[in-house]
Amino acid sequence: MLLTITSTTAPATDLGYLLHKNPFRAHAFGLTFGKAHVFYPEAESDRCTAALLLDVDPIGLVRGRKGPAGEGRTLEQYVNDRPYVASSFLSVAIAEVFGTALSGRSKERPELASRELPLKARLSVLPCGGGEAFLRRLFEPLGYEVSAQQHALDEKNGDWGPSRYFTVTITGTKRLCDLLTHLYVLVPVLDDDKHYWVGDDEVDKLVRRGEGWLATHPEREAIARRYLKHQRSLARDALERLMADELPAADELQAAHAQEEAEIEKRISLNEQRIGTVIAALKQSGAKRVLDLGCGEGQLVRALLKEKSFDEIVGVDVSHRALEIASDRLRLEQMPEKQRERIKLFQGSLMYRDRRLTGYEAAAVVEVIEHLEPPRLAAFERAVFEFARPGTVIVTTPNAEYNVKFENLPAGRFRHKDHRFEWSRAEFEAWARGIADRFKYSVRFVAVGPEDAAVGPPTQMAMFAR
Repeated sequence: MLLTITSTTAPATDLGYLLHKNPFRAHAFGLTFGKAHVFYPEAESDRCTAALLLDVDPIGLVRGRKGPAGEGRTLEQYVNDRPYVASSFLSVAIAEVFGTALSGRSKERPELASRELPLKARLSVLPCGGGEAFLRRLFEPLGYEVSAQQHALDEKNGDWGPSRYFTVTITGTKRLCDLLTHLYVLVPVLDDDKHYWVGDDEVDKLVRRGEGWLATHPEREAIARRYLKHQRSLARDALERLMADELPAADELQAAHAQEEAEIEKRISLNEQRIGTVIAALKQSGAKRVLDLGCGEGQLVRALLKEKSFDEIVGVDVSHRALEIASDRLRLEQMPEKQRERIKLFQGSLMYRDRRLTGYEAAAVVEVIEHLEPPRLAAFERAVFEFARPGTVIVTTPNAEYNVKFENLPAGRFRHKDHRFEWSRAEFEAWARGIADRFKYSVRFVAVGPEDAAVGPPTQMAMFAR
């Protein structure tokens, strides 16, 4: 079982200070399940690689273990893949051998430990329960580039097909402690076969190691469930604690940024024009049952409610706090029963398949996609256009070319601090036409707001139809 971590930040041998392991000698550590070895196959000023090699003792693992053991069970204890693949054993080794680096501390290079560095991690053999697609859904939303080479089940018998084992490389600009943390949590999730008992202590570990990233990860439910060996009560407890700790602060920051964006666009009443254009397009589609994906605090939902042509309006958002605000502003508790039956609000992510979103005639995605990291767009595209697959999808996003018209927006700045990108008209059209081609939709484009002859409208809208 081999993990390598490579740094190219000169002097690259400072990786030894971060890991607290001298690059110019080998290190060995005794563990309860075998030995760990740390060595550096390359240690130059421009490139340094640290290797963590685990020598798992399969006999030592079962020596003295009590419990029922029939013939098959006894054989499985001694003949298995545990000595050869990355698993929860690797997580234990990371915590014990690289514990100081995992905590983000470095006595000799404290400033380097707090910096994001270009790093590459390679796992020689990683079991991927769920395949390459699940592997990518775990690491790509965290900003990593992922390379995966699947191994054959038997090299001499190709007709047996592929195995569940991959050689995996992840590359990203991260703090070393973040890279180690992501590996610590996600390797056992992919293996889905933890070697030790899971209880409340493991919930505490997941909450501690997941701080700052897991609450907003699109696969957080699957991560919690697998990490905690499919014990639903423990997974639910972990997620509730994570969401309680992380989302309120994120919601407050998001609200502040949204207010800044509203101030920028206020002069041309862009939000009102955008909502009016979206509603007109939804009415034109003839839809009766409509989704507002990424509904936030419910501005579009409130406007849709005023239109009698819509029988069912569903608002979906990842933020529980935003949905609470939407419910308060809509006064759902005081609303007449017949009117209340038209509205549903529920929490959900647009990053993965959600059966609750299927069967609707139209969906609006208003000023949402620009908040997604580019690697997450592919997951969003499949969730909406492949799995939910409404007959009409309306997407709006800022037109980056128009930003020069906003006097109170500094050059080179996005309208909203949480925007991950803002596209030109050509970039948006290229993306939308690619969606239409892959998922068998037609698409047309609509200008929203005052259109300038040189830079176009402030908001651009795509209408997809099947």
